[in-house]
Amino acid sequence: MYRSYLLFALLAGGVLLLDQLSKTLIFHWLFLGQSVPVLGDFFKITYILNPGGAFGTKLGGSSFYLFVSIAAIAFTVIFFLKTLPQHFLIRIGLALVLGGALGNLTDRFRFGQVIDFLDFDIPDISISTINLSFIQLNGFTLERWPIFNLADSAITIGAVLIVIHILKHKEQKPPRLEPSKTTPQN
Repeated sequence: MYRSYLLFALLAGGVLLLDQLSKTLIFHWLFLGQSVPVLGDFFKITYILNPGGAFGTKLGGSSFYLFVSIAAIAFTVIFFLKTLPQHFLIRIGLALVLGGALGNLTDRFRFGQVIDFLDFDIPDISISTINLSFIQLNGFTLERWPIFNLADSAITIGAVLIVIHILKHKEQKPPRLEPSKTTPQN
């Protein structure tokens, strides 16, 4: 059991360390807003500060994201403690989520925002406005993927591993017991 906790802490700590190291390098080597092509226009290192959530989501202010980060960290640790040791994918996923959440939370404490720098071009995505009888869903166009960081990547990969585990191990209904044809003798 101790080994399981140690692996969890090492993986989460490793994600935190790599995330903070990469952000420190970006902070010291680039100017805010500077973009350096790595693979032409497809992949660039672009230094931005993100006041919102992962992949540029904006659901609330900085206090909201601070609270969400702390809640995610607490939930992740509690869920890990309640997860069986043989649920390896969930434990790996939780460690990745924890390391990523700690990385972005560290930025929020240091800068009030998160350093993002991984900038990928994707095929253009365009979704038209959808009008239902009582709801209108605004369309959008996405020409580049929102700029993100290693912490966001770890959180996403961790969540995918957890979902894969859940889909692979759906609880099956217990077999139905047939009534006994013989009655017990008293």
